[in-house]
Amino acid sequence: MRETPLTVFQLTFQGDGAGSTQSILNLSEELARRGHRVLVGCRAESLLFRTASAARLETVPLDFSRIGSLGRALASVLSRERVDVVNSHATRDRRALTWLRVRARLPQAFVATRRTMPLTSPLELRLVGLAADRTVAVSSAVARALAHRWHPVARLRVVPNGIDLSRVDDEPGEAEVAAARASLGEIGARRVVAVIARRKDQDVLLAALPSVETPVLLACVGIEADVTLQALSRALPERHRAVFIPFSPRPLAHYRLASVVALPSRIEGLSQTLLEAMALGLPVVASDAGGNTDLVTDDRTGLLVSPLDPAAWAHALTRLLAEPGLAARIAAAGRTLVRRDFTIARTAERTEAVYREAQQRRLHAPPRPG
Repeated sequence: MRETPLTVFQLTFQGDGAGSTQSILNLSEELARRGHRVLVGCRAESLLFRTASAARLETVPLDFSRIGSLGRALASVLSRERVDVVNSHATRDRRALTWLRVRARLPQAFVATRRTMPLTSPLELRLVGLAADRTVAVSSAVARALAHRWHPVARLRVVPNGIDLSRVDDEPGEAEVAAARASLGEIGARRVVAVIARRKDQDVLLAALPSVETPVLLACVGIEADVTLQALSRALPERHRAVFIPFSPRPLAHYRLASVVALPSRIEGLSQTLLEAMALGLPVVASDAGGNTDLVTDDRTGLLVSPLDPAAWAHALTRLLAEPGLAARIAAAGRTLVRRDFTIARTAERTEAVYREAQQRRLHAPPRPG
């Protein structure tokens, strides 16, 4: 017998140009397709608010500037909309929900999703972990780090991020591809290495390029160059170029122009960029850090590199650019892995199971004294 649909409130202070925004949107859409009522609470000016509204999800504009007033607004929404489960995705909303739980004003099930490697103090992390009925870690690496920082292990569940393959497979139009190509400038004989991410150690890749003989155009999509990146870019040998392209909500056309996708991040939970690149059959090279290791097996589904070692990055890029057999082999393996194990349908199914667990825990939670 099919279980009763839930009313789920997805909540995040962030919601701007980041992979987590796409992940939250895709999860919300898939849960709605599965018959649940989904509300998305975020800042009215955020990218997530616009994209969720365009996807015809119910949106709730919120002011996150003060924890107390945010908590009171959340309590009102949760009661008025008869929410069953509230799923927090960022620090400020976790704090507000913890504030409500401590004050016995949060009877609904509370799930906290951790999307990056934790930097929170162990004391706060444990307090939030005890307030939440369940915590979702988007990779086993995140779960291990949470446990190491005093998070209650019994309440942890690993639910990897997934991607909407229909979105990834939707071929960009000619105008979109032309705009992406124009943003790269003169490519010439250079091979395009794309980094589609916010500021995440792109300087290490720039420092690596002088040791790479194959001419490269390094396309840093999603950031504008700061002083450090500008200086490293100017110092590149003439055979290489670097371009910095501001964030776009639709970066998929840039993948079509890339030979390799690189991710030098050390804080990744489970990268949307790597999922997209691998699903499209591109070879990837990533830092041997965080959740990257849950997705990339070295020399099988990608290459893993010591995070801050330009020489190691140069060696990995040289291998992928100079050995087409290697690039094709790991690209094919990565594509198969992601399309089999990391779909948004699978993520939503696992997330729903966590929501049901959280509901059951809340139903059987002992009453607070007094």
